[in-house]
Amino acid sequence: MRNEQRRTETRASILNAATSGFIADGYDRTGVAEICRRAGVSKGAFYYHFESKETVFLELLETWLSNLEYSLMKVAAEASTVPESLLRMAGMMQVVLQSNNTQISIFMELWTQASRNEQVRRATLAPYQKYQRILENLIRQGIAEGTLKPIDPVSGAQVILSLSSGLFLQAILDPLGADWGKVLQDSIRILLDGLTRRE
Repeated sequence: MRNEQRRTETRASILNAATSGFIADGYDRTGVAEICRRAGVSKGAFYYHFESKETVFLELLETWLSNLEYSLMKVAAEASTVPESLLRMAGMMQVVLQSNNTQISIFMELWTQASRNEQVRRATLAPYQKYQRILENLIRQGIAEGTLKPIDPVSGAQVILSLSSGLFLQAILDPLGADWGKVLQDSIRILLDGLTRRE
């Protein structure tokens, strides 16, 4: 039991050290040796838990995106209609931006690496594709429940995802430029105004 706890703690130390290294110096300049130094572990311990620096990076990404997906689905499930679900999901952006600057920094590093590394690009693309399917299903549900006009769910999902991603990037680049959570919610309201079915 004690060995298992030690392994868990070592793994967490490596992930924390990698995070701080990636934020301070960037992915490319943070090598395994630097991660080990920050974590206070040997290279043997590092390679016991992770195949490479890239594996660490991808695990950090997966953890962040899984937590984000869980939060989005939770707030969406609490809504009584699809338009309300979409507005609640939009409201999550401000929570995400305020929750942890560390995660935002890793996200920016992720976009940089995705343009250079095929494995990271695929890992980055996968959640976008998942979010698009979630939005497509929500739009289909909204059409079925009569709250949304009959539109192409794929196109509608792409528009919402593009709008959200664009505003998210803008918020990262200019965090004090606006209340970005409100901007996204207002943008989704404008979009829904054209999509909502009225009697």
